[in-house]
Amino acid sequence: MKKQLLTLALAGAALGVHAEAAVDAYQWLEDVGGEKALDWVKTQNAASRAMLEQEPGFAALRSQVREILDSKARIPYVNKLGSHYYNFWRDAEHPRGVWRRTDLASYKQAEPQWETVLDLDALAKAENENWVFKGSKCRYPAYDRCLIELSRGGADAVVVREFDIASKSFVADGFSLPEAKTDVSWQGKDAIFVGTDFGPGSQTDSGYPRVLKLWQRGTPLTAAKTVFEGQQSDISVGAAVVERPGYRYEIIERGVTFYTSETWLREGDKLSRLAVPDHAKVQFFGPQLLVHLRKPWKVAGKTWPAGSLIASDFAAFRAGKPRFTALFTPSATTALERDGISFTQNYVLLSSLDKVKGRISEWRFNAGQWHKREVAAPAFGSLGVMGVDEDSSDDYFLTHVDFLTPDSLYLARAGSDARELLKQRPAFFDASRFEIAQYEAKSKDGTRVPYFIVKDKTLKLDGSHPTLLYGYGGFEVSLTPWYSAGAGKAWIEKGGVYVVANIRGGGEFGPRWHQAALKQNRQKAYDDFIAVGEDLIQRKITQPKKLGIMGGSNGGLLMGVMLTQRPDLFGAVVCQVPLLDMQRYNQLLAGASWMGEYGNPDIPAEWAYIRKFSPYHNLQDGVRYPNVLFTTSTRDDRVHPGHARKMFAKMQGMGIQNAWYYENMEGGHAGAADNGQKADMTALEFSFLWKMLK
Repeated sequence: MKKQLLTLALAGAALGVHAEAAVDAYQWLEDVGGEKALDWVKTQNAASRAMLEQEPGFAALRSQVREILDSKARIPYVNKLGSHYYNFWRDAEHPRGVWRRTDLASYKQAEPQWETVLDLDALAKAENENWVFKGSKCRYPAYDRCLIELSRGGADAVVVREFDIASKSFVADGFSLPEAKTDVSWQGKDAIFVGTDFGPGSQTDSGYPRVLKLWQRGTPLTAAKTVFEGQQSDISVGAAVVERPGYRYEIIERGVTFYTSETWLREGDKLSRLAVPDHAKVQFFGPQLLVHLRKPWKVAGKTWPAGSLIASDFAAFRAGKPRFTALFTPSATTALERDGISFTQNYVLLSSLDKVKGRISEWRFNAGQWHKREVAAPAFGSLGVMGVDEDSSDDYFLTHVDFLTPDSLYLARAGSDARELLKQRPAFFDASRFEIAQYEAKSKDGTRVPYFIVKDKTLKLDGSHPTLLYGYGGFEVSLTPWYSAGAGKAWIEKGGVYVVANIRGGGEFGPRWHQAALKQNRQKAYDDFIAVGEDLIQRKITQPKKLGIMGGSNGGLLMGVMLTQRPDLFGAVVCQVPLLDMQRYNQLLAGASWMGEYGNPDIPAEWAYIRKFSPYHNLQDGVRYPNVLFTTSTRDDRVHPGHARKMFAKMQGMGIQNAWYYENMEGGHAGAADNGQKADMTALEFSFLWKMLK
């Protein structure tokens, strides 16, 4: 009888899913490039611009932000390929950007002498395309040929072309791939691994490569040999060749879910799966295998906690006799950053967080033993490290930044705390009267949630201050301090209080902090954000009508949840490139890849909890919602613009008058394709906040 009742309940839930889907009056807005949908977009854009462009200071702010973004005083970050240091740069003269290079001696000068390698503006003009540079993968060890990735309008889908560094031109008969969500890497001088759209069935449900092939120079793509196939339900498959002097590994990764994968070693035509947990990420450092754990792992008689980074001789590991050394184990307040592992010739460099403040440590592998050294670095703010040349040097780049301190770039050497200041970005707003503090809010379940606040040193606690609260809370992303010249000029310098919430779902305290808000526990992330908002009010920093919030992508979903769950708590919401229709998200573009984060709405039991935080399904008649601005991009092929379109249209249909919408026709998931578009979006968003929070 119980089984029959359960079957009936599940069937009823399933019918509910289909019934809601059947009455979606705004699904036509999912037709991204459809004439009717784009006409609708242009109408909404015009209305929003008419309202916001007349705000006092709009044009001046847009000009100021554009000047900041185009400033030649910004740090031109570089990476070393061969004997040159490469940089991609945009400014007023190069709105699409220029890929350029110099040598170290010149780079150390205030004004380096740059040699242009590829001019994107010239290329876009010559080919009548809106090209956006998405990166390069250059052939090791000569770095003489590169696979250049070009996107139309900033989308994730790219065109791939082989480029010759010596002649600074594309190779006429070289490797070339049409537009798709593609994964490519060099396998050898005349061969590449390629995963792309090979035709029906070659892509996963998430729209990424399912089939991996080895393509030999001089042969058609149709002759490329299949070396690996994943499942249709996987996220993607991809390959990489890890090389250091004396060591070479061909690695294939099958992404099963967003947080689980299989790692395979390819030796000739033989594939062997590495015996590591599917939740672990692996890297190689010469003869050593590094394993970063998302969950506890018992191996060789010892259990390593989630968040640990452990290392073993790879040959011993393959022989079933691993001898692991812990390079990092988390504590209650510490975590290894998600991408916090870098290499020099002889050292592994680790970037970690302690109460969301950066820390750096060095590990040297010598004579079969690991030796650790803590790096003396600024105690507050964000730190980043990147090895300069893994083959021949122990030099590395060290960066430091916080909300009020522009980023600094140092040249450091592993084994020493001596470092040389290479570049420092000038201040773009007056930070002298402001300070950074770190507070904690108590969430609904008692968890202490930290947040950063940037405020006037003499701030009066009278609840009168316009305050912007920013959050994300997902996908292991940690919100560490950064320097935003645009937000500084548009918000902080004008007297606004700026707050960043480190809510669960992020990676600020390692896997436990992220996993605490997965799937059916998603509400904990939202409770945390609410708690921070309430704490700001309880401290008399602000009040609901002066409290604005902002977030994008998964943070856009957070904004939608705040809009629908606590409309009384906020005065204005800026919801950027958001997920909002959580019933159809897994059917739109890359949405299926995120079911490991949110759950599968096609399973009735999971839709039951997803529906509770699906903003599109929780709008209600008669509720007074805060002022909200939805922004997205037509060229966003990661988070479908239909989410923002449908949410706004539904609010319009309900007669809600205080909602606005703006969709940039370019930009991809970043929302803007060049500095001009970025400045325009910044001015629109902050003009909206000031108008609504006065």
